[in-house]
Amino acid sequence: MPALLNDSLRVLAVPAFKDNYLWLIHNGVTAAAVDPGDAAPILDALAQHKLTLAAILLTHHHADHVGGVPRLLQHTKVPVYGPRNDAIGAVTVPLAEGDLVDLPALPLQLSVLDVPGHTRGHIAYVAQEAGWLFCGDTLFAGGCGRLFEGTPAQMMRSLQKLGALPPSMQVYCAHEYTMANLRFAIAAEPDNAALRQRIADDQAKRDRGQPTVPSTIGLERETNPFLRHQTGGVVKTLRERGLAANATPVEAFAALREWKNNF
Repeated sequence: MPALLNDSLRVLAVPAFKDNYLWLIHNGVTAAAVDPGDAAPILDALAQHKLTLAAILLTHHHADHVGGVPRLLQHTKVPVYGPRNDAIGAVTVPLAEGDLVDLPALPLQLSVLDVPGHTRGHIAYVAQEAGWLFCGDTLFAGGCGRLFEGTPAQMMRSLQKLGALPPSMQVYCAHEYTMANLRFAIAAEPDNAALRQRIADDQAKRDRGQPTVPSTIGLERETNPFLRHQTGGVVKTLRERGLAANATPVEAFAALREWKNNF
């Protein structure tokens, strides 16, 4: 089901590729596309729901997030919002933390956060009033993105920033990686009862053919090991795997991410 805001604004999931989610924020008439890595499913969804594209929002430069932009712009010339520091040629409105995106046609205002780690310039969009976070490949349901360009310290700080958002904030990440992430999470924190319940709940959704996204910041705080790398259960597991007793939080985070890379 699409998320609702006063029966007006909705967030529509548009599946693409193997496991991507492209997002359409719309009011039944006008839409903004978030990370349209493929134009075809976006154009199909716009036609099916009789929507007019008004804006494109990008979180980072990877092809599965920006690949559909040129074709979409052939259909409709709209502003393209995106990170100032991620070298995306199609961006017409470059953004960094503290900037605001006003979409009066919806209407919707989003604030911008810098969340480097996955890429150097990755940003996230926060719709405070609606309670929506569009975080690309930084925070996943039950996990976080790989460190392709940034450092463990950068990603740790980015996740702390997102984890400080209100617990009811809905997390619209860009991939259906949840069950694989949760299999790792339970290995990292086997005594987490909330995590065991989440695994059951999210597996039931997948068995029904439903997405596990969005999650919430509150749920991520309770169950996501990358937001919990300083908690007792995760630290205990990392020490059993050889983490030094005097390791810093960044070293613990780096060890956790490296373990996930090879899990």
